Amino acid sequence: MIMKSFWENKKIFITGHTGFKGSWLCLFLVSLGADVTGYSLPSPTKPSLYELCQIDSIVHSVLGDVRSKEKLQQALIDAQPDIVIHMAAQPLVRVSYQMPVESYEINVMGTVHLLEAVRNAVSNGIPIKAVINVTSDKCYENKEWVWGYREQDELGGYDPYSSSKACSELVMAAYRNSYFHTNEFYKHGVGLATARAGNVIGGGDWAADRLVPDFIRALLRGEKLIIRNPGSIRPWQHVLEPLGGYLLLAQKLYEDGRRFSQSWNFGPNDDDAKSVEWIVRRLCEKWGENAAYEIASEQSRHEAHYLKLDCSKAKSELGWRPTWDIDQTLDRIIEWIQVFRKREDVRAFCLAQIEQYYLAGVNCSMNENSERRWN
Repeated sequence: MIMKSFWENKKIFITGHTGFKGSWLCLFLVSLGADVTGYSLPSPTKPSLYELCQIDSIVHSVLGDVRSKEKLQQALIDAQPDIVIHMAAQPLVRVSYQMPVESYEINVMGTVHLLEAVRNAVSNGIPIKAVINVTSDKCYENKEWVWGYREQDELGGYDPYSSSKACSELVMAAYRNSYFHTNEFYKHGVGLATARAGNVIGGGDWAADRLVPDFIRALLRGEKLIIRNPGSIRPWQHVLEPLGGYLLLAQKLYEDGRRFSQSWNFGPNDDDAKSVEWIVRRLCEKWGENAAYEIASEQSRHEAHYLKLDCSKAKSELGWRPTWDIDQTLDRIIEWIQVFRKREDVRAFCLAQIEQYYLAGVNCSMNENSERRWN
């Protein structure tokens, strides 16, 4: 369970804090009482959750590129963090086809620069205890299996984005083995872990060529949504689900870095792996008001047809569980769109959803503990 007492006044350094997931993570951490420093390029979309929620007023924000090694190092040293969460990335498959060099520079060398900054900071006496590198479910060599990928399965990647995330995993493993080995944990005291999440959805995502943002844009323009790969099955989950996993992992890593310095999957339950068309049809039903879609006729770039994650390890060793199922997730997205459309207080609404999620997780943990005592 995420413990508010643990996060109170903890110093957290986040890369990619101006993005969709980064903005939600900032709000989550601030709600827990953490002292957050973010390092990122300006928000990549207009509008953006970062700007709608005025997140620069509640965190220490440093604008910079993870490809700028010296600037990143200085920002990390200035922040003097207890925990580092690396989320800065070029996050889109279709963009990686158009910009392969930039995708590798950001996703691979950006990870190298971040880990070098951590190594430099630790050698200068900054007591960093936990580092989490957020990669992707697409880091696996996709074999179109009907069962979920486990952490020990083969890494790979058909497209530049997926390949770059597999490379980022390998970089993390090399740094852990070479500089932060668990056998020498008593010397360095730093835990390094990677987190692989499923397809993250939620209010406030405005990225191009992504299903829910495309739905919202079409909805607000009164147009039909055009979908490319209606039969593709993905592990859909609300953005707060993996973020909750990252925070729980960070707690465990901080407390026992030797044990938890591994790779971890965070995805939905098997029943919530749905096709693209299922998701869109359900969103249209929930919204009503003439929401509609049609299937594109042209051939799209290659994307995996079937992708699921096996999260057994996170469930058994971290005590992590998905909190909201897919229907609850889509309900929260529809609620968020309504708030945005009415120009209400988006930050307050996001914080309210975070509180709902947190309390649901607390209640779930209490019920599980009660069942264990009585069984």
